[in-house]
Amino acid sequence: MKILISIHPLPLVLLLLQLLQPLQFQDNERRYNLPPDKADEFEDYLEEFSSTGPTRPPTKKKFVRFSLIGTERTLSDSFFCTDTVRLKNVHNKSRCVTEHHFIVMPYDDVKNLCYTRYVECRNGIKKCHRSRLPIEGVYCKLRRGTTLPDCDYDSIYKMGFVLITCRWQNSIKKLVPVHVNDILVLQD
Repeated sequence: MKILISIHPLPLVLLLLQLLQPLQFQDNERRYNLPPDKADEFEDYLEEFSSTGPTRPPTKKKFVRFSLIGTERTLSDSFFCTDTVRLKNVHNKSRCVTEHHFIVMPYDDVKNLCYTRYVECRNGIKKCHRSRLPIEGVYCKLRRGTTLPDCDYDSIYKMGFVLITCRWQNSIKKLVPVHVNDILVLQD
């Protein structure tokens, strides 16, 4: 006796769709063989790529909190970066940032830099704005540690022209500073 087997395409299609779904990575500890100056940028790219929506718009409050400092403390102090990074809570998802800049400059002056012409950033991309006058700042480079509060930094005092990146903020219809890219040291 012959038995007819009927094959319905729907279960096959559902099985195929399940097999073709994107891979879900369970490993939260990402390790990439990248130079330290590119690792943070790549992590930010991955975070934005895999996020559920648009990034939060840049704000004056955020830039002032994370990038601007006063002159209450000696900028050449060897513990300046370690203390200030902890105080200002600078991190990337509780992981130590590999480098960071703090500058001494009024916010309105930094904001006005966003309307100067583009110059080349440290990474070679022509999307930075440069100050016309030299400023004081501190470059923080991670010495050891991977997660808060174990981040220890070398503090390097710099006097030179600041390079910043800016982004358009729709709510106020203006460019706002987002990130200090570098401080170009004055040559003697």
